Amino acid sequence: MADLFGSQNTPTEMGHRPLADRLRPKTLSEVIGQSQILGPEAPLTVMLEGGALSSLIFWGPPGVGKTTIARLLADETDLHFVQISAIFSGVPELRRVFDAAKIRRQNGQGTLLFVDEIHRFNKAQQDGFLPYMEDGTILLVGATTENPSFELNRAVMSRAQVLVLERLDAADLERLVARAEGELQMSLPLDAPTRQSLLDMADGDGRALLNLIEQIAAWKLDAPLDKAALAKRLSKRAAQYDKGGDEHYNLISYLTLPLAV
Repeated sequence: MADLFGSQNTPTEMGHRPLADRLRPKTLSEVIGQSQILGPEAPLTVMLEGGALSSLIFWGPPGVGKTTIARLLADETDLHFVQISAIFSGVPELRRVFDAAKIRRQNGQGTLLFVDEIHRFNKAQQDGFLPYMEDGTILLVGATTENPSFELNRAVMSRAQVLVLERLDAADLERLVARAEGELQMSLPLDAPTRQSLLDMADGDGRALLNLIEQIAAWKLDAPLDKAALAKRLSKRAAQYDKGGDEHYNLISYLTLPLAV
């Protein structure tokens, strides 16, 4: 995802790749949004300029660039990028990751370990990262949609900086649409109100927006769609809700706001 997802792929390479993958940024300067962590004087910019990137926890909703930024940080710092998911990984895989990182370190290369859904690891598994973070075997970048203050061990939190990633705003999403139209070499067959409706459906999620655009691009249309026609073809994304989590309270707050008159 200047774009959350940027690309210079050839038509042959693009053939069977999802639009979101084709438009993945090549550098941090191409990332759309997240200026609070990537802008001038922002935390990541300061760390990179000072050559002192620390372990990080990215906290934010889906589709805002957590994985992409982690991968680009590895590129910027010449670290070997390794990605695992706490949903699918257990102790044996973690041991293999740490052992490989040790060998790399002995050969003069560091490892950036990106752990998606890191809050799903239990306390013992999270504690397992600590010695490798402390001795420099890995630089940990964890991603979570949950409040890390409640879901992550204090020991991990004390060794990592928490950075909050935000939903993409309307201007960011519009820039992403423009980038997608350039990649697809077409203008979306939507009138202005319908184009805004498409952005609303994405709800700040860049990946979801690109998936919707890819669906629309596949339609054979003789005329632009209006909002009603688009609504018939695409289902509005359900409001995020996680009982007991942050979105629970965010949604309650939204529903209890006084109506404008």
